[in-house]
Amino acid sequence: MLSQSIVMLDFETTGLSPDMGDRITEVAALRIAGGRVVERYVSLVNCNVRIPAFITSLTGITQHMVDHAPPVAEVVPRLLDFIGTDTLSAHNASFDEKFLRGESARLGLVPGHAATVCSLKLARRVLPQLGSYKLGLLSESLGIRFNGQAHRAEADAEVAAEVLLHIGRHIAREYGIATVDAALLLAVNKLAAAKVPAFLRKQQGT
Repeated sequence: MLSQSIVMLDFETTGLSPDMGDRITEVAALRIAGGRVVERYVSLVNCNVRIPAFITSLTGITQHMVDHAPPVAEVVPRLLDFIGTDTLSAHNASFDEKFLRGESARLGLVPGHAATVCSLKLARRVLPQLGSYKLGLLSESLGIRFNGQAHRAEADAEVAAEVLLHIGRHIAREYGIATVDAALLLAVNKLAAAKVPAFLRKQQGT
């Protein structure tokens, strides 16, 4: 399952919108292949901005930590090299992708990933019976535990990766699909939830 690489991305940030001047404070990118995480890039990021007190309260990331972190001009090119042309994934992917594109544009760079899969949307479509799709509550309902502190990039990315793998295994088991790959997940991502079961039944035996 997932023999083609997918990179699970998670940013911690100073706020919700790069268009409003918010910046990244930490990144984790985990490459998933063959049903497991095989490689990772993790770093705090110094964007020369002040860290709001509520962000420190939420994440534990302090001003001192980012002031002594690698500069954004070093982290983002390394991140883009790590992702390469693989399919990208994130939980609530529109949030992380807009920061990826925003920080890249500041440096005159363009991400090269092939496409983006949102694990939150996938969970809603494939597991519609669940009560919440926020990462913490979703992972708890699926029996997936945090190995680190929630709202830190690596811990969140690891849990999101396990959620994506759980969804892949569920699709393979419930619909008898031998090859659950990025293309299939992308197709499901784009469907209305009501159309997903019929679509997946048509893929049986593939």
